[in-house]
Amino acid sequence: MNDMTHAHMKEAAREAARTARGATGSPLNTPTPCGAWDLRALLNHWVLYTAHGLEHRALRTAVPEELAARDFAAEPDWAEAYAAQLDRAVAAWQAPGAWEGDIDLGGSAMQATAIASMVVKEMVLHGWDIATATGHHYDCSPELAGFVLGVVEEYAEIYREYDGFAAAAPVPENATALERALALSGRDTRAAAGASPA
Repeated sequence: MNDMTHAHMKEAAREAARTARGATGSPLNTPTPCGAWDLRALLNHWVLYTAHGLEHRALRTAVPEELAARDFAAEPDWAEAYAAQLDRAVAAWQAPGAWEGDIDLGGSAMQATAIASMVVKEMVLHGWDIATATGHHYDCSPELAGFVLGVVEEYAEIYREYDGFAAAAPVPENATALERALALSGRDTRAAAGASPA
């Protein structure tokens, strides 16, 4: 098992669950820092890929089609259900075999370690999007932030090719690793500076 990446995954999942609970009750049409996606669209993407998708990748099983059409954000207990699903996903990656070989993405394949790293990145960046949109503070250790920055640096241009990232945003010289990762992925942390911590 890749112990370091799994440790980052566990931390990101804990903060994702906390962020989800903080977002409950927020209007689902709230704009987010994530392009044209409102809170409903972003929450549904986040829940699908960082919890259900994460578990299915570890198990090498396809994500059921009905999950892709499910409006998780409309369910009254979505945050608690998401937290429970995150626990299952993280537990699935405790199996040493989950980290071995490639994962079929439907027409292409990628190393399991790379997939896990990219999902952790999604968990953190979209977690920050949701916390910012709902007026909350996003917590991230320097170690996790540095890991996410490394993933963003490695894959930013590929994401941009498929419109997954916007153009890199300006970032001050004294920016933290998380701020640099956010800026490199196209998020303007200066515009979100007015969000009130909670």
